[in-house]
Amino acid sequence: MSDTPGGFGWHEVPDPQLTEPAQALVRPITVASCDLDVAGARGRAPIGTGFAQGHEGIAEVLAVGDAVTSVAVGDRVVVPFQISCGHCRECRRGSTGSCSTVPPLSMYGLGGLAGRDGGGFLADTVLVPFADAMLVGLPDGLDPIAFASLSDNIPDGWRCVGPHAAELAACAPGDRRVLVSGGQSIGLYAAATAIARGAAVDYVDTDPHRLAAAEALGARVHDRPLPDPAATPYPVTVSTRSQADSLLATLRLTWPDGVCTDTGVFFEPVSMPLLAMYTRGVRLVTGRAPARAAIPEVLDLLAAVDLRPVVHTVADWADAGAAWTAMTGKTVIVR
Repeated sequence: MSDTPGGFGWHEVPDPQLTEPAQALVRPITVASCDLDVAGARGRAPIGTGFAQGHEGIAEVLAVGDAVTSVAVGDRVVVPFQISCGHCRECRRGSTGSCSTVPPLSMYGLGGLAGRDGGGFLADTVLVPFADAMLVGLPDGLDPIAFASLSDNIPDGWRCVGPHAAELAACAPGDRRVLVSGGQSIGLYAAATAIARGAAVDYVDTDPHRLAAAEALGARVHDRPLPDPAATPYPVTVSTRSQADSLLATLRLTWPDGVCTDTGVFFEPVSMPLLAMYTRGVRLVTGRAPARAAIPEVLDLLAAVDLRPVVHTVADWADAGAAWTAMTGKTVIVR
């Protein structure tokens, strides 16, 4: 739990219990920091303090309610960070991040922002209210450290490129290019998705670890704070830095009728060049990833990809407080 901005420690709390037949109890075995966790720990995001941490991770099923049929005790599962029922109108159309059965922004590990706080994954036991709808079995042999971010950041990177695969495929071979303005892990997962789809990726960043990770994934890297304004425009662009100058530079390099996806969280207004976007037909996509709906397709595409280069730090469970306090990149806590 965060006690002060940038300070974290263990607290004793009652274990959750099964109270409904659709519920499950799980025991997290790997927990990853989300990019927003890193920003919060560094004081760059006003997400508050005093709530349980961790909303990305792989877990083992401890107990299931009588109505649960899709998972069993002992299974290893991905727990999506958003709480979703699976049967409302929004869930049925794939908008699992906007489930209408629960309050808006119901999720784990972000109690300061959550409409319904599910608690944090850095805990001995976590309650999953809609087990059949939410839990996804982890394929055999998948690295639970490399894929600990399947709950959120990996699907968030995927949705920057995955839904636009047909547009990329329709381009001439030399135009199947994706620009990623990187910042923390989501840009790296977007690059991995684009490469897995057969696109050439230009990855722009200044962080040495992320540049090395992007290169290991197969991207062409550019050590600079913003994309080169003289570069040839791209059909698909991605901005992940939560900075207005990065978003605007990325939009300018999106070709006519192309698509730019921004994954950043902007807590202050941003002035947008809507007339220029209108005249060139540039589409801007923003919002949270519908993690549960995306996870099966993400696994189909990326299960054979080595995502371990994205991970910055691996720490033991007992050292989680210190590791979470010190984190500057993708941190995975291992039980």
